[in-house]
Amino acid sequence: MIIRLTVNESNTYNEVEITINCPQIDNELERLIKQINQLHITLTGTKDGRTYSLLVDNLYYIESIDNRSFLYNEKDIYESDLKLYEIEKLLASTHFIRISKNLIVNTALIDSVRALFNGKFEASLMNSEKVIVNRHYVKSFKEKFLT
Repeated sequence: MIIRLTVNESNTYNEVEITINCPQIDNELERLIKQINQLHITLTGTKDGRTYSLLVDNLYYIESIDNRSFLYNEKDIYESDLKLYEIEKLLASTHFIRISKNLIVNTALIDSVRALFNGKFEASLMNSEKVIVNRHYVKSFKEKFLT
């Protein structure tokens, strides 16, 4: 499919509007839509007594430990008041996918994946961290990551 991009810049516009005209939505277009959706979603996280608004596009993964949710970007860790299932619901139309009972990963920031001997996968993230995709989540992970 050929994609033609047209940008109209003018001071007469009060907001940005993106319109996609297509014969049908294929995998490539679906990926593009998810990326666009992910650009404007933010989560609130706290660190050292301060509260931050974090773009989910910059988050590598979200982990639940002892019923507390933690947001990981390239270098920092923030705590969220939301439960993991609430965050998963908010990020349903993005590149995030659950890979274990306590972890959601941003597939857009995965550098490589390798199969492990026990049916699990190991995903290497662009910040050099590694996360494990549990067997139960491998099928949905492969569908989201490989398409």
